[in-house]
Amino acid sequence: MELWGGVILKTYDAIVVGARNAGATLAAYLGKSGLQVLLVDRSFFPSDVISTHTIFNNTVETLRDLGVMERLLTDDAPPIGRTRAQFNDAVIEGQMPVYGEEADSYCFRRTHFDKVLLDFACEQPGVTAVEGFRVTDLLREGDTVVGVRGQDREGNVTEYRARIVIGADGRNSIVRKAAGAVKKTSTPSQYASLYAYFSNVEQMSDEVQFELYTREIHRAYLFPTSNQQVCVVMQVPLCETGWIERFKREPEQAIRDYYKVYFPRPSERIADAVMEEPLRGLYSYENYWYEGMGQGWALVGDAICFKDPGVGQGMHDAIFGARMLSELLAGTKDWEQSWQMMAEQYQTRIENEFMARYHQAVTVTQVAPLTEQDLGAFQLIASSPLATEKFLGFFNYTAEQEDLGAVLQTLLPAGN
Repeated sequence: MELWGGVILKTYDAIVVGARNAGATLAAYLGKSGLQVLLVDRSFFPSDVISTHTIFNNTVETLRDLGVMERLLTDDAPPIGRTRAQFNDAVIEGQMPVYGEEADSYCFRRTHFDKVLLDFACEQPGVTAVEGFRVTDLLREGDTVVGVRGQDREGNVTEYRARIVIGADGRNSIVRKAAGAVKKTSTPSQYASLYAYFSNVEQMSDEVQFELYTREIHRAYLFPTSNQQVCVVMQVPLCETGWIERFKREPEQAIRDYYKVYFPRPSERIADAVMEEPLRGLYSYENYWYEGMGQGWALVGDAICFKDPGVGQGMHDAIFGARMLSELLAGTKDWEQSWQMMAEQYQTRIENEFMARYHQAVTVTQVAPLTEQDLGAFQLIASSPLATEKFLGFFNYTAEQEDLGAVLQTLLPAGN
């Protein structure tokens, strides 16, 4: 167990379980607001984690507001200004709409991203971090959570107490389970989401871009990331058990063959590329929402909501959700008398913010061939710069589905 960034207290204002993007962001904001925060994680940093990587420019604005963006830019992950989305033969391509004053998006490796955020959080007044500490249970007084019990790598058991315990500990959140958070909705995915890092990938053009490919029920993505590498992504239908077994048995050859069969042009660009690290990803996951707060506890990031990686919203949700929760806590004087009010406000705000992308993820997570109507809509979007802007703007919150629909209505022939 490693302690740094502060001193151990008898009681904190907040214990944040999970020190990656959601937890470190939350701890930094809470520390800036004058609260005493204990940030714990079972891992040591830097370390890697399964991730979608994508940080669109709306999230960049939040990170710049936090004060950490310049440090993140010490990495060599390239700024990404364009997105190319291809559905069969329909190609939608354009600049990602500017968000505020931010034009660039990024795809940082998590080894860099999480470590920078953790270091930054620990520099804030009142924030203490303990690495290598695994929370095993919550402490309670009556119906209220008042702390955590856990152990370090040597098996030493320690208890810490706080006014609130916040689970930023991911899809398999121990805080969520121990708190008894109610699941509000869930939809199992019909895809496996897999990826690997490749070097020496031939670029499509001089301008760096996100690339999204769909061929009927098969999907692939190319995201330029750190270390002059590309994150090569596959979304593979679980019903295609032959492919699933191949990815498990011979992952590198399966990647190359999957691209060759369904995405021949990108396949040519990875033909001479070198797979730098083992295949990783998720073979089984669900899209879900949980209640986000109760007496003495709250959830943030993947602990409260998880969306299919195909919509690329996980990093945003973790960071923006952390900011929302920090604003609620910092703006409420008497937590002990306000749990129900805070829980209702938090749930309402976070659902209002994220639910449209959740519904999109529930659609994306189902195996369904592209229809003629789908392809016609994509062709129509591709024909219009304004429709393209609204389509891409859904990813970075500069547009909603209704905005795209309104533009498409103006493009349809009279009588349709």
